[in-house]
Amino acid sequence: MTQRDKWLKPPRPCVAQYWDFCQELKLLAGPWEMPESFAVTFIIPMPQSWSKKKRARMLGKPHQNRPDASNLLKSVEDALMPEDSKIWQIYCVKRWGEQGQISIVPMESLYIKLPEQDPHAIVGSRRKTDRVNS
Repeated sequence: MTQRDKWLKPPRPCVAQYWDFCQELKLLAGPWEMPESFAVTFIIPMPQSWSKKKRARMLGKPHQNRPDASNLLKSVEDALMPEDSKIWQIYCVKRWGEQGQISIVPMESLYIKLPEQDPHAIVGSRRKTDRVNS
């Protein structure tokens, strides 16, 4: 998309398709609020022209064709975040699948919470120089 696309009427077909996608994504998300730190997985549908053998082989494999991950991610940011400068951590994956899908998970839900430790406790092992000579 270029600066000209912001005021060009009617918009170019690819720009109109992009804005339609953003609108559809907003409708599907509803009142959900986008987290500032998230993992997003894009499942790209495999072409119908592929054989069953190739489809089975490619299912779940990384998608390394166009569109690139940064463009897909930018479209999600544009659609779901009024101010995307608040994002501070992103993990993004593109994979082949039977049907198209976008999954967004807050990073907090991916971390394992460890029990609180005493800040005065000694953690780790001693170095050779720390050993007491007897």
